[in-house]
This record gives sequence, C-alpha cells and structure tokens, in this order.
Amino acid sequence: MNILALSGSLRSTSTNTGLLRTAIEEAPKNVNIEIADWSAVPIYNGDVEAEDGVPASVIALADQMRGADGLLLSVPEYNFSIPGGFKNMTDWISRVEDQPFGGKPTAIMGAAASPMGTGRMQYELRKVLGALNADLVLKPEVFVGLALSKFDEHGKFTDDAGRKFIGTLVEALVTKIRA
Repeated sequence: MNILALSGSLRSTSTNTGLLRTAIEEAPKNVNIEIADWSAVPIYNGDVEAEDGVPASVIALADQMRGADGLLLSVPEYNFSIPGGFKNMTDWISRVEDQPFGGKPTAIMGAAASPMGTGRMQYELRKVLGALNADLVLKPEVFVGLALSKFDEHGKFTDDAGRKFIGTLVEALVTKIRA
C-alpha cells in the first residue's frame, strides 16, 4: 500500500514534515509513505492557465497523487487558517482533470507553535478538501500544539502520546483505503 504525504510547510526543518517522518516510522510494515515535494508549484494565475495550461509541476504532483492509494497531509496553522502556499497548491490541483482528491482516502494532521495546535486550520482544510470530494478520515484528530517543545535537536518527534495518535491516524487511513 502506498500513501503520498504532503507537508504544508516547505521549510527544511518543518515540524510538519517531522510529523510525516513520524508517520513513516509508525506505519504498519506493509505501508509505504513517501513525502512529496511540491515546492515547484507556482502561484496560481488564471492568465497563465489560459495561455499555457496547467504547469508541468502541477501535472506531475497530480499524477503522483492519483498513483497513491491514499494521502496524508501534515499542515501548520498560519493566522488561524491554511498556509497560503498549501492553499495555492490545492487551488492548482483543483484545476486538473481527473481530480486527484476525488474519492481519495485522505487524512489530515498538523503541528503549530501555539497551544491550540492546528485545529482551526484543519476545519478550514476539511471544507476545501470536501469541495474537491476527498474521502476524509474524520477521527482521530491529531492537533500538535506547542510543537517546538516536542521535537529534539535532530527534528525527531519526542511526544510518545502524540506518536501513538499519529500511528492510530495512519491505521485509520489504511482502514479507509482497504474499505
């Protein structure tokens, strides 16, 4: 089983990418999780789309998403909502034919520096993904608050309870994929 993971932060030391690495460690042995690089997706511009079509970087990401059995998203919360870059990526993906989110089992988690974690962002992202007909895993919800205190100097997630929640989320995604 192949799961494509997308981090909502492109920072090299992103705690959200760290959560995806944790998901790889906690995944069942027969589950492969690959972290996608979507950094080449440009800012959406309808004029570019009208003149040149959907950029190759967006088509490549859409193909990668379609080829996966499920999607795992780990996204921070910026200003109580979805980070602009990640929302932009979903806007581009919404423009491709054979919608990659359509019917695709998809799980969301996230880490943020605030005590509340990413709860507000996740509810906003669920609305966007619902519009794209993603098949969302609703429980468990994984909101990692005070994230900077839960990673060691090497970027390893050190919260044992949080690791268990991430493992449970991956299991729920696997169950949805199998259904």
